Amino acid sequence: MEAGDVVTLRHHRMHIILLHNRDHDLLEDDPGREAREDVVRVVSSLADALNQGDTLAEPLAIEGDRLDFVDTLRRRQPDLVVNLCESLAADSRGEMAVPCLLDALGLAYTGSSALSLGLALHKPKAKEVLTARGVSTPPFRVVERLEDALAVDLPWPLIVKPAREDASMGVTSESVVHERAALVRACDAVLREFHQPALVEQFIPGREIYVPLLGNQPRRALPLTEIVFGRTFEDRPNIVSYNAKWEAASAEYRDTTSGLCRLDANLESRCVQVALEAFAALDCQDYGRVDLRVSPEGVPYVIDINPNCDLHPSAGFAKAALAAGMDYPALASRLVEVALERAHGHPSHRRKGPGADRRADSKDRNLLAAGG
Repeated sequence: MEAGDVVTLRHHRMHIILLHNRDHDLLEDDPGREAREDVVRVVSSLADALNQGDTLAEPLAIEGDRLDFVDTLRRRQPDLVVNLCESLAADSRGEMAVPCLLDALGLAYTGSSALSLGLALHKPKAKEVLTARGVSTPPFRVVERLEDALAVDLPWPLIVKPAREDASMGVTSESVVHERAALVRACDAVLREFHQPALVEQFIPGREIYVPLLGNQPRRALPLTEIVFGRTFEDRPNIVSYNAKWEAASAEYRDTTSGLCRLDANLESRCVQVALEAFAALDCQDYGRVDLRVSPEGVPYVIDINPNCDLHPSAGFAKAALAAGMDYPALASRLVEVALERAHGHPSHRRKGPGADRRADSKDRNLLAAGG
């Protein structure tokens, strides 16, 4: 297809670009390679789902740390960018740079802003915000140097994870510790392998429940899901480690399953309310997932906020949408509509242009995108 053909098509079809990182082969020793590679599969699935009727959806990869995608987007001027970038040059901190560039280009895009993505990735800062807003999250300390581990004064057991990674990077069965020497070893592993501080949290025993959220005004929870830990976890901590999430050949992966959550009405309401409060505290938008640990006393604690969660058809978010009556093409279309509603003040199916009715601006409307 020639460039001119694309321009012609845009007069008749909505033009969407699926922007994603392709950096899983960039580093020889990348502890998050499997997670980065998964993004490519998500893009393929979403492109198939969105290329229907009057919509043209094209993948666009960001190769390593190259920024020539900015010129491509400026030239093509899509109606919407589906932002699936989770890193740049295999560095998770680059995730927040992409919405900044999209804002500067005046392009509407799906998902949260740079500020929200940056806060969610920087786990200690996110927890500070949650604590300030009164949202329950486990107490924590940050270990920047190994000697800091000696001063941690939280109740045992504890869990140690990298301070600015997602997708369970750096989380193993040794991440849950019950005494000082194990804490020092776990912090040392994070400091050496990830070259960043370690987040040390009080470990909350109990159920691990995920709350998928969709929409802005109103925002609603899709059916809640729960992680089921099988026999492999009888003698190890019930946590979703990196192996459990990504290493299909591992026993942890085979014995970590997710399914719809069975909760009494009061506990479910508390879980949804905490998740909504956490999402709002970080100004997240459009869609995402809030991960909770629910203590034996029935208290939900926020352990992670994932505003750029896995959208693969076999992942939890799509499964929750299906349980709510949305198949994968319907979910893909809904993600587009939610983003356009926020960016332009009206959903995609409403008439646009002079004289068209417009809804009142929402508080989180992306004004730059609307101006574009």
